[in-house]
Amino acid sequence: MQLTGSEIVIECLKEQGVDTVFGYPGGTILNIYDALYKHSDEIRHILTSHEQGAAHAADGYARATGKVGVCMATSGPGATNLVTGIATAYMDSVPMVAITANVNLPLLGKDTFQEVDIAGVTMPITKHGFIVKDVTILADTLRKAFEIATTGRPGPVLVDITKDVTANVCEYEPVKIERPGRVNRYSAEDIEVAAELIKEAKKPFIYLGGGAIISGAAKEVAEFAEKIDAPVCDTLMGKGAFSGKSDRYTGMIGMHGTKASNFGVSECDLLIALGARFSDRVIGNPATFAKNAKVLHIDIDAAEIDKNITSYASVVGDLKCVLTELNAKIDKADHSEWMAHIKDLKEKYPLKYNKDQLSCPYVMEEIDRVTEGKAIITTDVGQHQMWAAQYYKYTEPRTFLSSGGLGTMGYGLGACIGAQVGQPDKICINIAGDGCFRMNMNELATASRYNIPIIQVVINNHVLGMVRQWQTLFYGKRYSQTVLQDKVDFCKVAEGLGCEAIRVTTKEEVAPAIERAIARKAPVLIECMIPEDDKVFPMVPAGKPISEAFDEDDLKKADEGK
Repeated sequence: MQLTGSEIVIECLKEQGVDTVFGYPGGTILNIYDALYKHSDEIRHILTSHEQGAAHAADGYARATGKVGVCMATSGPGATNLVTGIATAYMDSVPMVAITANVNLPLLGKDTFQEVDIAGVTMPITKHGFIVKDVTILADTLRKAFEIATTGRPGPVLVDITKDVTANVCEYEPVKIERPGRVNRYSAEDIEVAAELIKEAKKPFIYLGGGAIISGAAKEVAEFAEKIDAPVCDTLMGKGAFSGKSDRYTGMIGMHGTKASNFGVSECDLLIALGARFSDRVIGNPATFAKNAKVLHIDIDAAEIDKNITSYASVVGDLKCVLTELNAKIDKADHSEWMAHIKDLKEKYPLKYNKDQLSCPYVMEEIDRVTEGKAIITTDVGQHQMWAAQYYKYTEPRTFLSSGGLGTMGYGLGACIGAQVGQPDKICINIAGDGCFRMNMNELATASRYNIPIIQVVINNHVLGMVRQWQTLFYGKRYSQTVLQDKVDFCKVAEGLGCEAIRVTTKEEVAPAIERAIARKAPVLIECMIPEDDKVFPMVPAGKPISEAFDEDDLKKADEGK
């Protein structure tokens, strides 16, 4: 059948099973929006307040559902406004297809109004980028984009289409999409070596990353931990891949990880990294990280092997497939003495906070209790992000959505909207600091426009909390540009953008506020006022060994010893 390029875009989205697109229209992409209008009963479009919000919403949708997130923008500033969201998705291996339109082909390269080489701009932060200048290759290009976004280690793909291509006509043949199976590069020998290492270990420790969630390997991870009788820690991206309520779980590892995780990994004799990339925020000083252990690294991306930490052995492949084979091969182990030691570490070094006042840890514990741990939590970046990771017990995959690799302030609200659209039966709550919330708070207008029942929690300490914490500890309390004591009233802002708002100043008000927001079934903002000098502990200074994790008690002892 003969279709315009714009109609082909829509038909290809339908082929891929896309039911929702997030975006913002403009001149060069008008033809696509016109075609989208005619198919509004098949593909829902969410008009965000800003293109960055569209990219973050597509990202949140993808993380919450496991499907590809799709966002759209016009040329020039519309396209460049997607860049931060695309980079966020790239760093955290999120499957996304970003569709932009560019100026007409004869006008490319002539500094035309709203012309930007967006494929060039995003080259370092996409798995692949296409610019389509011929309508006859449009359908195959879009199909290839979705394939690239979802195969192997997922990530964002950009498709930039010149405006004349969206208007030109060619023959379109529908195709039934068949997803390729899981492709693995490991051999039987790789599995044998891994199994032998596991068999020989006396003090194994499992270090779990986001790859466990992407591969859908939560069941296999749980079985593996039981079989090898090992404790489990996770990264920020790995939260929910293993139950936070399990006796084996020791908490997060790294800069703001628990002492039980950091000390335990420093003592283990075999560290088994499952779908993790040994981020600098995890390993601290690479020369001292897990210095007593052999490292077994299992990851789908061969480029990650030996990149940050040298492994003793590795298996390159899809984690679900690898663990299925390993679980069938290895015998049940007994490391009761090691597990007893880990239990002692957990009891000796629990997470703790000041319970005499309203704090973010208390808010997170109350959210966990009221929602029975079944909500999807999104976050922005900073202290509140770490507290959300520490004090809410994630028991299922795809329930903690946060910018781990890029650390994008302003990520959470858009992501929460995308998650709620993708998982309408879930309670979706975004945790933001007041500094982060300012970045993209206009997306509350998106939530109210479509009555998307997200809950926006603003942890307001009137400072840029994480930066201030560093200034307190390492910069002689010189609070340069981190104090936010101004006249902004977030509750009035929320109400002005069409949402209900609740201000919480005491612990007793927290649970009723959460319950009221859930019952409202509409977007609600809860502003929680906390002290400006609350800190996230434990902490490892950048570049220091994770075995040197310290908390408030350690600081007090150090001061007393001076």
